Amino acid sequence: MATNTETSLTKKVWTLATTLAGQGIGFTDYITQLTYLLFLKMDNENTEMFGEDSAIPEGYRWSDLIELDGLELISQYEETLKKLSEEDNLIGTIFVKAQNKIDKPVYLRKVITLIDEEQWLVMDGDVKGAIYESILEKNGQDKKSGAGQYFTPRSLIQAMVDVTRPQIGETVCDPACGTAGFLISAANYVREHNGNKMTDKQWDHYVKGLVTGYDTDMTMLRISTMNLMLHSITNPTVEYQDGVSKANQIEGRFDVILANPPFTGTVNESTINPNLLDVCNTKKTELLFVALFIRMLKKGGRCACIVPDGVLFGSSNAHKALRKELVENHQLQAVISMPSGVFKPYAGVSTGILIFTKTGAGGTENVWFYDMKADGFSLDDKRQPIDANDIPDIIKRFHNLDAEKDRKRTEQSFFVPKSEIVANNYDLSINKYKEVVYEKVEYPKPAVLISEIEELQKEISNDLVDLKKMLNASL
Repeated sequence: MATNTETSLTKKVWTLATTLAGQGIGFTDYITQLTYLLFLKMDNENTEMFGEDSAIPEGYRWSDLIELDGLELISQYEETLKKLSEEDNLIGTIFVKAQNKIDKPVYLRKVITLIDEEQWLVMDGDVKGAIYESILEKNGQDKKSGAGQYFTPRSLIQAMVDVTRPQIGETVCDPACGTAGFLISAANYVREHNGNKMTDKQWDHYVKGLVTGYDTDMTMLRISTMNLMLHSITNPTVEYQDGVSKANQIEGRFDVILANPPFTGTVNESTINPNLLDVCNTKKTELLFVALFIRMLKKGGRCACIVPDGVLFGSSNAHKALRKELVENHQLQAVISMPSGVFKPYAGVSTGILIFTKTGAGGTENVWFYDMKADGFSLDDKRQPIDANDIPDIIKRFHNLDAEKDRKRTEQSFFVPKSEIVANNYDLSINKYKEVVYEKVEYPKPAVLISEIEELQKEISNDLVDLKKMLNASL
């Protein structure tokens, strides 16, 4: 349940967002400027509260902005952005290629005042994080912003975290992190299940080493960094990395990978890491990223990733090679089919979730399939909360798979043996294996139908006679 502080401040943030939108400043630009200013404010609060040296160079701090107005404010702000974009540290990640998008002093002043009125550093992490998340979610739902591709519904993220269950001391990665939703949910899971018994060393790992994010979009890198910081991950590892390129040499590093990688894109074959092409010779990003996840996991590491339906049943050699890799060389545990509306309004693509463990030595015996029909929200553009929700059932059943062995193919979840999947060219679409029961419909015999038609014709003829008599009487 949202606190009064969260509700009040979220409302203020949205009111200002609406005002700025009327001036042509979109949600993404608003979030970006908010991120810059939040960082300056939190650095200032840290210095005031703990007496530590500021991370921001002198002359470019919050205190150098707060008293200014008019064109002097714009000038100082733009000079600050330029200076901090040149820093070679976390500051540089936040401010890389930073530019001011609020060119009217009155509106920049409003954003600064909004931030200055609150003590962000001492605010509960769940509260300040939720406020920032609410902006990101709205941005993801706005078709004009184009940011929907970076925003995965939080209900799906939580489900994927709940099935992989990240643990204390493990490392969690999202190689296409967007706004860091997966990383934040994973960190929250670790804290909620272990927070009261974590040692100082484990807490240090929590804030510095638990989560790692990569992306190729600089705006997303700064937004995800701020999002993690506002959720109490004070020193996040978020870096620029083209996951499927030759430059990415990461292998066997992470315990858990959670991701919703780019769909339906292609890359220049000459830039692709050859190790990925050995798994599936393709230029399609949705296939290459799954191969990447396998490579980046440690042995015994587990992955839950979202893929478009084509990955599950595509007939190309690359599609089949990737599925064969998962089934034969690792342990493919589950395929969850999702309804096409879960990514509306941004996209209506049909998708599924793959859950597997990297073994390098096989281990797939039976694959569990689940036909998700509802995720707690309507499947139209509005995505309003509804009662129907299969996610709790999915989590419960996944962690009790022994009880699924006797489920029939006509039910919502069931097992398919590896041998049958192999015989079907490693097809992983649920419709390949699901059995549909059709109700038998009894129709009347033809003679009865003919008799009924003749009776109707008589009634129509009689009605026409009566109608003609009425017309003649009225003349």
